[in-house]
Amino acid sequence: MNWNYVIHVGIISLSLLVAALLRARISFFQRFLIPAPIIAGILLLVFYNFVAPLWGLQSDYLGELVYHLLNLSFIAMMLRVTGKRKDDHNGKRVVAQNVTAVIAQYGIQCFFGLVVTALLIATVKPDLFPAFGFTLALGFELGPGQAFSIGSTWETMGFTGGSSVGLTMAAIGFLLGSFGGVVLINQGLKRGWIGKEYLEKIKKKSIRTGFFSRVESERPVGSYLSTDGESLDTFSYHIALVMFTYLISWGFLTLLSKLLGLIGPLGSELADSLWGINFIFSAFCALAVKMFMKLVKVETTIDNATCNRISGLSVDLTVAASLGAISLVAVQGYWIPILALVITGALITLVLLPAYCSRLYDDHQFYRMLLIYGTATGTLPTGLALLRVVDPEFETLVATDYLYSVGIVFILAIPIILSVNLPAFSITKNRPELFWFAVGISAIYMIGAFIAYLLLARKRSFANLNKFFHTEEA
Repeated sequence: MNWNYVIHVGIISLSLLVAALLRARISFFQRFLIPAPIIAGILLLVFYNFVAPLWGLQSDYLGELVYHLLNLSFIAMMLRVTGKRKDDHNGKRVVAQNVTAVIAQYGIQCFFGLVVTALLIATVKPDLFPAFGFTLALGFELGPGQAFSIGSTWETMGFTGGSSVGLTMAAIGFLLGSFGGVVLINQGLKRGWIGKEYLEKIKKKSIRTGFFSRVESERPVGSYLSTDGESLDTFSYHIALVMFTYLISWGFLTLLSKLLGLIGPLGSELADSLWGINFIFSAFCALAVKMFMKLVKVETTIDNATCNRISGLSVDLTVAASLGAISLVAVQGYWIPILALVITGALITLVLLPAYCSRLYDDHQFYRMLLIYGTATGTLPTGLALLRVVDPEFETLVATDYLYSVGIVFILAIPIILSVNLPAFSITKNRPELFWFAVGISAIYMIGAFIAYLLLARKRSFANLNKFFHTEEA
């Protein structure tokens, strides 16, 4: 009997429990609002690199867990049924602003990541794998699952330790998102970017400790029942729906891989790379399942809050496992390139992003910037966690508006995601021009986002350039 998965999931679970206790008891973690999964991941990083080998345990299974959990989280998010925006007065404009802000990060992170890589190859690291620059956007903008998945594909192309490098960038992104987000919030309070009344909300015990009150009546509702437990438990129903959708995704990719294999070696290589971005196909399959359920009028059986719990579970496990899966031995030869990309990413997200978001949006500039910052350094849950600090009950439409834009961003980002293998192909196929073609695609995204920014921000585009964060009173 194979107990490997059970053992590793048990170890991850123990780390999450210990991390939750540490967050609840240690003021340092509370002050900087470090999420428990990141604390758990750091514990797992130490355990799997220094303790587990002595017990004959390997971290290989963690990478596989990260891969599958990522796909499941996307399915759970895309299965949610969303209605029309209640306040549609400025809805389309806000969606356009969100799409512009996010796509700008895709283009900027990819472009400067590749440029920094080219500079490193030309100077101190001539043997650096050309696709290294994409790990900035993979780790920061997309998250650990994609970073691991695509990094693993690059390992078959000659990028030694590609998956560990991707996970390392994702881990640093989470840390930058947490620490940087708290810095931005404190600066927002100090400089008047947000109202002083929100200071009391940040001081709430549940925000600091991570646990709600012992009084059950004071606890928020996490999900609703959509099935009668006598027949089938609601959570079982939703898990079955998610897993069935994942099976459809697997079947679709398997069939597509066989068809591409008929083309020849080129088709087989393309098929292998498609498995690295399985989350795209999983998300589309989830949309197809949701559309079918709407067609047969059974979409009311889907409870969005329950989908959120499944997505939250997947993301928490993904964050912890992705940090634990990092092999320090595999990344020890990449410290200079990693440092160069981290500095680049920090400047892009901590300096450039707040500056253009404050001028791009018409309302709730700081709230919207905080959400975009969280997603540009970690994942959507990171952005929502930061937003929840200043808007605990989601009283504004900031979170809802962002979710409406996710689908458009997802579709627009597909070409740049599909281009991630071009730098790798520049080596495997001995065609250096493919690397610069990838740079060009990133530049197109960056320029397109800049044009959209000018059209949306108008007079505010370059207003008060002497101010880090623009406000109407500045």
